[in-house]
Amino acid sequence: MKIRSITIFTDTAGVEARARLAELGAFAQTARQAYMDAGFEVQTMRLALDGVPALQPDPIHYATIVETVAREHGFEYVSLGPAPTTMLPYLPEMFAATQAVFATAHIVDPVSGVIDGAAVRGAARVIREASHIDAGFGNLRFAALAHVLPGTPFFPAAYHDGGAPAFAIATEAADLAVGASDAASDLADAHRRLRDRIEAEAARLVAVVDRLSAQSAMRFHGIDFSLAPFPTLACSIGAALEALTGQPLGAAGSLAAAATLTDAIGQPCFPRVGFCGLMLPVLEDIVLAQRAAEGRLNVGELLQWSAVCGTGLDTVPLPGDVSEGVLARLLFDVAALSARLHKPLTARLMPLPGKTAGDPVHFDFAYFADSGVLSVDGAVGEGLLERTAALHLLPHQT
Repeated sequence: MKIRSITIFTDTAGVEARARLAELGAFAQTARQAYMDAGFEVQTMRLALDGVPALQPDPIHYATIVETVAREHGFEYVSLGPAPTTMLPYLPEMFAATQAVFATAHIVDPVSGVIDGAAVRGAARVIREASHIDAGFGNLRFAALAHVLPGTPFFPAAYHDGGAPAFAIATEAADLAVGASDAASDLADAHRRLRDRIEAEAARLVAVVDRLSAQSAMRFHGIDFSLAPFPTLACSIGAALEALTGQPLGAAGSLAAAATLTDAIGQPCFPRVGFCGLMLPVLEDIVLAQRAAEGRLNVGELLQWSAVCGTGLDTVPLPGDVSEGVLARLLFDVAALSARLHKPLTARLMPLPGKTAGDPVHFDFAYFADSGVLSVDGAVGEGLLERTAALHLLPHQT
């Protein structure tokens, strides 16, 4: 298991006040060293802000300044946070002008649970326009958020709650699931093995937090102990799921296996934040990426599995000519599932210019595996979704 990120949260004023940001950068370095001394590999340090300012006179310049200042203080990536609907049209230009800036849009209000039709359509437009940045890679830095609360340390979803600065830990822990699945005698045994490993690793993480808290007044949001993958077999959620079912991912039984692993994450006791779930990012998992290239996965299945485990639709390669309307309808699906289940979901969709369903996908990026473009159903046309301004779906009652 590795630490994917130590994420520091502050407000926009914290970036503008260089001395405060220097203090936050120094704390992040101290935290990184403390975790390394405890035997953890720390991959990145990240900075998350409280949202794209609505009245920013020059949003593009603002994004470049934030990126420069954050990097000066040791942060590899920076999330601006959610953009109000009025600022969504600026996001593609902000991504084009930067390399490490992320941003999001709330398509489901995290407090009221209302689906925002204007935000859905605005997010779909961002995805279409950002698809022309770096051959589709630009959409790595944008996600639509549904019921996602502040304090989540994973990007792009991370944003600040507006209070005092804080930090949180994001894990890369798919290898724990691989080990538990390979050694198990049945699903119940895999569940127990994974639960015990998570409990042990979480205790090690919290022990370091306790030492850091004794030295600093920095708030601790918690640990997002998600089973995030890396594109190797040893760290593949797809490999873990196939070990449990004995079948290629996408076959019957895949959902039951996913639910088993997710439930194991939910049982250990530790300070939680964010998703704490099973992540199924197509391009970040070597087995998921391969099954997509083989035509065994589709967008509907990925969304269906999100009902029992994942974070929604993540790094999903789509045809380059997918329309804005189809993207909006996909986002409405994510929003509706999130609202009914009252769970955090995201959508990070990646239309790839010039690509059609079944075409090979390759990026020179360490966190991506080679894959194939997924098909997506939907024709040009207009229905009631396109006219919906707000939709309040009550959570399912058990």
